[in-house]
Amino acid sequence: MRTIIKGGTVITAADTFAADLLLEGGRIAQMGADLPAAGARVVDAGGMLLLPGGIDVHTHLELPFFGTVASDDFYTGQRAAVFGGTTSHIDFAIQHKGESLHQAVENWQHKAQDKAVIDYGLHVAITDLNDTVMAEIPSLVSAGVTTLKLFQAYKGVYQVDDATLFRAMLKAAEAGMLVMVHCENGDVIDFMIRDNVAHGRLATEYHARSHPAWAEAEASLRAIALAGIAGAPLYIVHMTCAESVDQLRYGRARGLPVMGETCPQYLFFTTDNLRQPDGAKYVCSPPVRTAADNDYLWQALSAGHLQVVATDHCPFLFDGTQAIKYEGENYQKPGKELGAGDFSKIPNGMHGIEDRLLLLWTYGVNTGRISANRFVELTATNPAKIFGLYPRKGTLAPDSDADVVVWDPAAELTVDWRQMHMRVDHNVYDGRRLRGRPRQVFVRGELLVDGSAWHGRRGAGTFLQRSSHAPVI
Repeated sequence: MRTIIKGGTVITAADTFAADLLLEGGRIAQMGADLPAAGARVVDAGGMLLLPGGIDVHTHLELPFFGTVASDDFYTGQRAAVFGGTTSHIDFAIQHKGESLHQAVENWQHKAQDKAVIDYGLHVAITDLNDTVMAEIPSLVSAGVTTLKLFQAYKGVYQVDDATLFRAMLKAAEAGMLVMVHCENGDVIDFMIRDNVAHGRLATEYHARSHPAWAEAEASLRAIALAGIAGAPLYIVHMTCAESVDQLRYGRARGLPVMGETCPQYLFFTTDNLRQPDGAKYVCSPPVRTAADNDYLWQALSAGHLQVVATDHCPFLFDGTQAIKYEGENYQKPGKELGAGDFSKIPNGMHGIEDRLLLLWTYGVNTGRISANRFVELTATNPAKIFGLYPRKGTLAPDSDADVVVWDPAAELTVDWRQMHMRVDHNVYDGRRLRGRPRQVFVRGELLVDGSAWHGRRGAGTFLQRSSHAPVI
C-alpha cells in the first residue's frame, strides 16, 4: 500500500525541515512539499515530528542467564520496542562451550523464527575461542554478522583472557569486523564477590560494591590499548562512569578507533536504588553508579564523547513466583527472587527497549541537554553507521527503509508498567511523567502501531544482513 505522511517536520541527525513522505514498496519513495496523495493512504502529521525508527544495538531477548531466562522473547520484546519507537535491533547470539559460531547464530535464528515482528540483526558473543573457532570468524561476514562480542568479566562463564581478546581483535580487523567488549576486570570482581559472600555481606548494594568503577575503568583502558596495538576498531558496551569514559576519551584523543555506548539505567539510577526494598530490580552489570556519574554521562552524550545510547535490554520478573498476564496468556519464570538474601544470585539485567526513546526525549531534548538532531544521531543514525546498516536504516531519505516514527512532542504519559508492553511485572520508571512519544510507527512502510492499537504480525520481521568495514565515528 502506498502511504503519504503529510504535514510533518522531518528530523534527521543533520537537518530539520518540513516535508511529506511517500512510503511505497517498503522504502521511502519520495520526500518533498505537497506530494500528490491520489491513490495513497494519507496520514495527517500536522504538528508532528517525523523521526527515523530507533535502532537498539544491544539487546538480550530470551537469554538463558543465572538459572532462568530473560522474560522478553523475539515477539514480546520487539512488540514493546515498536511501541517505544524502536523499529530494528541487534541481539547477541551467545556461543556455548563447544559450539561453532555459526551454530550460535542458528540457535538465535531459531529463537526469532515465527516470532519476530521487526527487523533484527545478530552479534556473536564468543566464549570458547579455540583455533577452529578463530579460523571461523571471517566466514561470519558472508552470513551478514559483522560484529563480535567478548567479555572481560563473568569469570568461569564468559570471561576471556587478554591474549584471546587480542587474537580476536586481529582476526576481526582482517575481516573488517567490529569487536565489542564488556569491560570489567573479571578477576577482581570474582574475588570481591566471593569475599563479600564469605563475610556475610549479602545485601543487594554489595552487587555494586563488588563491581567497582575502577574495575570497569581499568578493563576499558586495557581493551583500548589492545585495540590500539591490533589496529582494530573497538566498541565498548554499557559504559557507566566517569572513570571509564575518561579512558575512552583518552584513546579517541590519540586517534585510536574506539567508540562507546551507555544505557538509560546509567543516566537515572544510583547505588541508593540498590538499597531500596525492591533493589533487586536495579541489579545489572556493570552496576548503576552515582549521581555524579549520571551527570557525567549526560555531558558525555552532549559533547560527543559517547556515540550511542542502547539499552542492554535483559529483563527478568521481579517476583517470578507469581504469573503475569501477557496478551491474555499466563507467563511465569523464575526472576529476581532467586537472589533473595544473596546479591550474587540475583539475575543481572534490566528492561529498557520500550523506555529508551521516551526517556531520552523527556530528559534530554526537553531539558536542552541534547538537541532533537543529536537524539536521532544517538538512537538511530550512529547505530546504523557503526553496525553496517546505513543508509538503509537510521535516517529518513529516498530509498531508505520506510521505518518512520510519527512523534508527538506534546503527548504526555505517566509510566505504569501495566500500560506498557514489555513482558515484566514492574517498570523502574513507574510514576515518571514523560512528554513526547510515538503516535504512529511504520516498519518498512507497514503501520504497526497506531496510538494504542497494535497491527504487528508474528514472523513479519526479517534478518538484517549487515555490511563489514563500517566506519568508526
